[in-house]
Amino acid sequence: MTENEKKARIFKAFCDPNRLTILNLLQSGEKCACKLVEELHIGQPTLSHHMKILCDAEIVTGRKEGKWTYYSFNPEGIGKARKLLEEVTAIADPASQNRCSS
Repeated sequence: MTENEKKARIFKAFCDPNRLTILNLLQSGEKCACKLVEELHIGQPTLSHHMKILCDAEIVTGRKEGKWTYYSFNPEGIGKARKLLEEVTAIADPASQNRCSS
């Protein structure tokens, strides 16, 4: 996987209303998948799809307890996402940019 593909995974994690809702719910701490299903009014397979994307992006981590998985923020992944956003939105020094000659 290329570096840009890894970066795209992070942005993909933030590009869905349900995933943004999940992230909002996780702001108050770890949540059981059963609570997320209930709050989002979605089925378990749909939640699993969203959680796979969030976990693959390393934004969220899951731990199994019995038949349920409990999800929480991954502080390291959150730091990477924050740094990536800063990198891709940094404005370069205009003096160092190539200009087209007419």
